Amino acid sequence: MAYNVDRRTMTRGQAEAAQIDVGLRSYMLRVYNLMASGLLLSGIVAVMIDVVPVFRDLFYVTQGGQMVGLTLLGTLAMWSPLIVLFGAMFMMRSASAAMVQSMYWLFVALQGVGLSVLLQIYTDASVVRVFFITAAAFAGLSLYGYTTKRNLSGMASFLVMGLIGILIAAVVNLFIASSMLQFIISAAGVLVFAGLTAYDTQRIKEEYSATMDRETMSKSATWGALSLYINFINLLQFLLYFLGNRE
Repeated sequence: MAYNVDRRTMTRGQAEAAQIDVGLRSYMLRVYNLMASGLLLSGIVAVMIDVVPVFRDLFYVTQGGQMVGLTLLGTLAMWSPLIVLFGAMFMMRSASAAMVQSMYWLFVALQGVGLSVLLQIYTDASVVRVFFITAAAFAGLSLYGYTTKRNLSGMASFLVMGLIGILIAAVVNLFIASSMLQFIISAAGVLVFAGLTAYDTQRIKEEYSATMDRETMSKSATWGALSLYINFINLLQFLLYFLGNRE
């Protein structure tokens, strides 16, 4: 009799584990779909600004077909994703799932304006090539974060310190314009955002709970997609410094 009870208990536990596993796969697929859709929207915005003169003139000052500066609207558009991001973080607890998703789509659309700068600096062919290199690297890093049994939370403090260091160095380099410092920033950026990709994937996976209600799960998936989106975009920009061909 005891044997039969244990067997029923184990079977019930296995069924619950299988249910959680199916739910987790569905949840992670939702996160990746949101992230990929965000990249697609950003790419569409960037390409439209690059190829349509009317849109390009709204954001860029050009001379002889080359970008020489930003218009007032272009300057505002460059900084607006940060404003949206900080606003979303401030409202994180109180915002509804619909509001969080709206801010996500607004963020990625505005980010497309910033990405259009890359199409002015680098050749289209090299941007496409590095995009696929970034996608392959991102997929490998995210898969590692998803499947590894190693706890990556210990990396978090080092990655945050590295990110702060990159931000400070980038601000300093705005004034001194050192090519060596830019090289160091880009190299550090690749390492930091590679680590963040693996870490964030594991964190998003571990934050999943089968008991989350639909509203909470939607918000959690959107925040997860935003984290991975930011990692991908930064990884792309830093890799372009090393692998991109300038116009």
